[in-house]
Amino acid sequence: MFGKEEYLRRIERLTAIGIALSVEQNTTRLLETILVGAKELTGADGGTLYSVREDGTVKMEIMRTDSLGIALGGTTGKEIPFAPISLFDDDGNPNEHMVVTYAVLHDTTVNIPDAYCASGFDFSGTKLFDAKTGYRSQSFLTVPMRNHEHDIIAVLQLLNATDPETGAVAPFSDEALKLAESLASEAAIALTNRRLINDLKALLESLIQLVATAIDEKSPYTGGHCRRVPELTMMLAEAAHRQDSGPLAGFQMTDFGRYELHIAGWLHDCGKITTPEYVVDKASKLETIYDRIGLVDTRLEVLKRDARIRLLERRMAALERGEKPDDEALDEAYLRELEQLEADRRFLHQCNTGSEFMNEGDQCRVHLVGERGWEFQGRPRGLLDDEEVYNLTISKGTLTPEERRIINHHIVATIKMLEALPFPKHLKNVPEYAGGHHERMDGKGYPNGLRGEQMSVQARVMAIADIFEALTAKDRPYKQGKPLSEALRILGLMKQDGHIDPDLFDIFVRERVYADYAQRFLDAAQVDAVDETQIPGFAAKPK
Repeated sequence: MFGKEEYLRRIERLTAIGIALSVEQNTTRLLETILVGAKELTGADGGTLYSVREDGTVKMEIMRTDSLGIALGGTTGKEIPFAPISLFDDDGNPNEHMVVTYAVLHDTTVNIPDAYCASGFDFSGTKLFDAKTGYRSQSFLTVPMRNHEHDIIAVLQLLNATDPETGAVAPFSDEALKLAESLASEAAIALTNRRLINDLKALLESLIQLVATAIDEKSPYTGGHCRRVPELTMMLAEAAHRQDSGPLAGFQMTDFGRYELHIAGWLHDCGKITTPEYVVDKASKLETIYDRIGLVDTRLEVLKRDARIRLLERRMAALERGEKPDDEALDEAYLRELEQLEADRRFLHQCNTGSEFMNEGDQCRVHLVGERGWEFQGRPRGLLDDEEVYNLTISKGTLTPEERRIINHHIVATIKMLEALPFPKHLKNVPEYAGGHHERMDGKGYPNGLRGEQMSVQARVMAIADIFEALTAKDRPYKQGKPLSEALRILGLMKQDGHIDPDLFDIFVRERVYADYAQRFLDAAQVDAVDETQIPGFAAKPK
């Protein structure tokens, strides 16, 4: 029994523990705080906190016995070696022989003054433990913890109450029982809240990843982009966080900040869900529902047929005039025409694939080839129509300016979608982080033409991650994934051109973020030797 002053002190301590439980964010530390607080309030030498699981078992989560120096589970990192205890046996009968399962099954607190004198419960395991350690497990207090739906979610079991005056082991007093039950009630609320928050967090992340996966699955050419960019974003952000000198020495991330950036990374392309597949999947310049280069091939085959017909007609005309055909000259002219048609075919196929850059000479040649005449249903027409010429003379990639604007609109859609969501306070920056990855340091990006100082560090991090992933991705429709050295060279040129954050780029190279990413995500053939001294614009030392 506690004295009045001691009891008041413990009630004050109960209040303090309750406050601490309400603000604890980590479930493991929360469980540990519950057990340690209960031991302190009741003067217990030892204790165990069990979780009640959906499979009908109770599992030890935290175990402490001060006098034996035992500390298992929780933040110790030491696993508890005991198997979960079933609430029912194989025949479905309730397991009422164990104190902890009895407390759950009957929803009641069990206070046992001396385990060695108690009847109805199986303490054989306890006695075996005592025999091995020389310990004397005497008084037990077992308290079920109920949530707001009156479901028992955990059990608090305390061992060997200590008399505050003599230090001797004693039964748990009524005051100790009330304190333990009060703490168990507060702890159950805190634990339930934390689990609800964690469940909602898991649901949110699952929905976000579902959207990202749907976008990746929408196109075979961007599969994995929405998964790789968040990974690279966090790798570069952590490298920036570690800086203790230079322009980014003041950049720091909290756990909340990391989670916010992680979510933004997963959502950075969510607007692509509105982008038509025929644009996203445009693997060649003439592709719409299908690749129209096949139509061009058909026309060229018609021209080859026409050339053959002309050859035969000229021979017949000579014979009709009573002349001997000049077969050698006719065949030579015919073969020259076939060679030219085949050369044009190969050229148009090459143009159709798309490339990093198409020069003006090739664009002019497309116009000339397109003017070659042929007939269809008695009507003369050019080999290529205006729309086909327009597509085949795209200077970079496979998209026309109009299609490029459709693709670029995904970032506007992303911002609108994210700004419409009621993000909680700790995620309020997600729209800005995700919506800024196509802006440029020099203000020439889109959609808002922001300059570097108008963008958060996180948005600038994501911009580099998005570009590097695109450069090295092996699943793009118009190019192969670039080797590491080439991707870094292009990224360095982008730094010099005012496209990306120069300080983040230097960290990206100096901290070898690119190498860590390559090891995890690139094919071995892409991971070539990198001479960092040859990377354009790279500053090896922080300014």
